[in-house]
Amino acid sequence: MEDEPIIKDENKFGDYIAAKEKRKLKALRENSGSVWSGLGMFGMIGWSVAVPTLLGAALGIWLDKKYQQSFSWTLTCLMIGLVAGSIIAWYWIDKEDKAMHQNKDENNE
Repeated sequence: MEDEPIIKDENKFGDYIAAKEKRKLKALRENSGSVWSGLGMFGMIGWSVAVPTLLGAALGIWLDKKYQQSFSWTLTCLMIGLVAGSIIAWYWIDKEDKAMHQNKDENNE
């Protein structure tokens, strides 16, 4: 535990305790649900990659049946879906990162 300063004046002591409690409450509000929000973001990023990839694969299978070529439409569309999903995931991560840094900067002011 950190060393607590010895404060003899009652008013200063009350101010010290109030400031410390305010910091604790602020930290509690900011971190409440952080595990669940982290899991939610993890799921959001996973789905943002999985859905375009599966849609690309489904489109590729349909194109392979309709328009046969010397190359595989399935693999081509699967890769396009994977790239699109990765771009979407990057967008979400970047957006959350900016929001976290903005909140951190606002709290430090």
